[in-house]
Amino acid sequence: MVCEKDPLVQKVCELYEQISSLESLKPCKDVNMLFTQLVVTCMPPSPIDVTKLCKSIQDIRCKLIRLCGEAEGHLESHFSTILGSYDNPLHHLNIFPYYSNYLKLSQLEFNILTKHCSNLPTKVAFVGSGPLPLTSIVLASFHLTTTSFHNYDIDPSANSMAVQLVSSDPDLSQRMFFHTSDIMDITNDLKDYDVVFLAALVGMDKETKVRVIDHVAEYMAPGALLMLRSAHGARAFLYPVVDPCDLRGFEVLSIFHPTDEVINSVVIARKIPITKQCSVEYPLAPAKLPNKCFDIEMFNPLNHVNLLEELDIEEQLS
Repeated sequence: MVCEKDPLVQKVCELYEQISSLESLKPCKDVNMLFTQLVVTCMPPSPIDVTKLCKSIQDIRCKLIRLCGEAEGHLESHFSTILGSYDNPLHHLNIFPYYSNYLKLSQLEFNILTKHCSNLPTKVAFVGSGPLPLTSIVLASFHLTTTSFHNYDIDPSANSMAVQLVSSDPDLSQRMFFHTSDIMDITNDLKDYDVVFLAALVGMDKETKVRVIDHVAEYMAPGALLMLRSAHGARAFLYPVVDPCDLRGFEVLSIFHPTDEVINSVVIARKIPITKQCSVEYPLAPAKLPNKCFDIEMFNPLNHVNLLEELDIEEQLS
């Protein structure tokens, strides 16, 4: 059981107390300083397993993830508003302080995606795109240059700001679409997408995250790919964790845990064709979905080299 005596946990708890006492999480000197300290604390590779935290620390972790999500939303809104004031917002994306991280993350996701599909997708969905949809913008601009991107967000003001960023661009304005919807209300339209991206903060607790995954599993086309963001080690104090056994109805293809400044882990899974699905009932899933749950063997990467785990399901089952 990991508890308060662990130095890392102690530091995270101290930062949580300071962050939770702030009057506002909108960008300012104090907010920026505290969240920078939090990220720096949680970024180094760590053997900590957040599932083994004691109850009081688990509660703090859940609250901290929500605070991080709120602060991230304010930060994106702040910079989206600034960018929207330019005639050509996309020419100034580098003013966002984490733009280089998005470049690296999008390159990583593109590399993983192309490893598991023979043809580039023609139509993708990004769920939880927010006011500053940098993943969609970077992928559309540099990697998937003929693909159409359908961005879903539940917040109409977020979509309004996002539209402003691409409306002046002759290319992206024709390939990026924005839908103000709760993904749980989207059903048959999900069958149209070759790839569905699920943002890290869609479902900030385990139960909600699993409900969203079960929902897209019911309606995605067989063979379509689901790309999710997760977290590993101490980074799980910042973002929710997606476990392989949460992906009912999917074949997990690989999980990648970066050890550099890219915080999120990347999970890619393929929707299992109906003919391969087992007739096992799951209480949270509206359809008969198989549960492919397995252990992932971890090791410490040397010199902080990125760790890629290839999971061959056929070998796991043989």
